[in-house]
Amino acid sequence: MRPLCSAALAVALLCPVAAQARDYCPTRPSLGQSPCVLDQGAVAVETALVDWEHDRSADERTDTLLIADTLLRFGVSDRAELQLEWQPFGREVTRDRVLGETERQNRVGDLTLGARVNLANPDGSGFSWAVQPSVTLPVGRQPIGGGDWGASLIVPLSYELNDTFTLQLSPEVAAEANEDGHGRHLAYGNIVGLEVALTDALAMELEGEVRRDDDPVEAATEVRAALSFGWMVNDDTQLDLGTAAGLNHDTPDLRLYAGVARRF
Repeated sequence: MRPLCSAALAVALLCPVAAQARDYCPTRPSLGQSPCVLDQGAVAVETALVDWEHDRSADERTDTLLIADTLLRFGVSDRAELQLEWQPFGREVTRDRVLGETERQNRVGDLTLGARVNLANPDGSGFSWAVQPSVTLPVGRQPIGGGDWGASLIVPLSYELNDTFTLQLSPEVAAEANEDGHGRHLAYGNIVGLEVALTDALAMELEGEVRRDDDPVEAATEVRAALSFGWMVNDDTQLDLGTAAGLNHDTPDLRLYAGVARRF
């Protein structure tokens, strides 16, 4: 073997080519979760710049505004990531439509610690699924915070029907803090979504959600539909916006939100 070829072979064996980074798959802006995980060592910051929800009944009107609700994601292995989410500021404005009185409350939200472990196709291709447990710590106060700790388990699934359409599901079961801030109750539901790749950079998602909340103060079944768009500005940055509409009396009437996601 020639010396030049021998040297090249030695370099190839001792210094293998680095694996190409997976495409960035932000959790935003869908209501559901994604089964794909970050590459090991990667970090992502995904923030709702503004998130506004409106609900109106015969007796009162409630508007809730969240600013900079942020999810941090840390790739810790080829198939797992750690997550930390916090709501640094929220405002709830309640107007009594009978008495004409208005109550305003500014609060800090709770801290959620979680993980996502992928069990098939960590890049989200083909059929992909994961388990995503989390625990919520009551560092905030009601009505933005829950007032007590909680826990949940989500099993995100996705299936690429073709290059344009991807079906997604996010079944969840949770122990949520009671409305009075003491103890927990069962909540469960599912989110079904269809992601449509409009272009290489622009994606649209249509979703439907049904969720049962067995709060002892007032149990409810929420049903909503959502539409969102995500635009990949470059390989590591996404801008997004979305809206959700309540489809029954138990569900807030309207939600509007916009945010940004960045991988480092």
